[in-house]
Amino acid sequence: MTEHRSASARSRRRRSGPAHGSGRRGGKGPLWGGLAALTVLGAVGLAAAEWTSSGAGGSHGDARTEPTVQAGTGPATSRPTHAAKPAPSASPRSPAPSGSPSASAPDIPSTGPGTFTAASGGSAKVGTGTPLRYRVEVEDGLDLSAADVARQVEAVLADRRGWTADGRSAFQRVSGGTADFVVRVATPGTVDEICGQYGLNTGGEVNCNVSDNVMVNLKRWLLATPVYAKDVPAYRALIINHEVGHFLGHGHVGCPGQGQPAPAMMQQIKGMNGCVPNVWPYDDRGRYVTGPAVP
Repeated sequence: MTEHRSASARSRRRRSGPAHGSGRRGGKGPLWGGLAALTVLGAVGLAAAEWTSSGAGGSHGDARTEPTVQAGTGPATSRPTHAAKPAPSASPRSPAPSGSPSASAPDIPSTGPGTFTAASGGSAKVGTGTPLRYRVEVEDGLDLSAADVARQVEAVLADRRGWTADGRSAFQRVSGGTADFVVRVATPGTVDEICGQYGLNTGGEVNCNVSDNVMVNLKRWLLATPVYAKDVPAYRALIINHEVGHFLGHGHVGCPGQGQPAPAMMQQIKGMNGCVPNVWPYDDRGRYVTGPAVP
């Protein structure tokens, strides 16, 4: 997600609206050893609590820390959110994939060659009306399958809680020819370079939408943010919905109220502000999840 709007409008867009204990040597006996152990355990507990509450900055064009809330992606109804069946792109109960914070931290290159490979094949049209054609590309040299990324993006854009629920938007993935927009997963340095060409500062941390590019920072794709650390696939859905939402002409909104689902167009990386995690533009009943407009 990014806190920036697309730098240039597209004619086909639709608008809507982050101590150790020590014992002394010598004849102090078991008492000192027990005190040292208690000190170590206390320090470990404090360190763990500090990590949980601080976290790292994230993906809305701002490196601020997210508050810790229970991870989840529930829509406006009480039922938990889950992705379309073709891919586990937003299942609250799906195990965190390799490369998520719960697994060993991946080695993320700071920059890459700036060239991309497109996923082959294509998808059927989803949604009503003339579809927006899009490609999915992965920067060369990354340990990511373009085909796998494409399947996840397809599942997000085809979900009934996605942008097709507006009754106007439609999508179709292509591998070549003319495309209306391109979803690109790239290293932080490459994202910075492409977004920077349009005056946006992504700081090596976040995503953006500029012109026909939906730029996805590899760091966010693999690590998500603290709020979604236990459900990285859900955060990937939020990235796609937020940035494609910008491409469609949607601006940022705030939290609509305490305990309400966070809108997909809310900059959730800056804090949930009382909202609960949600990655979809629409809820299970087809209602648009939004809030007050913000800059």
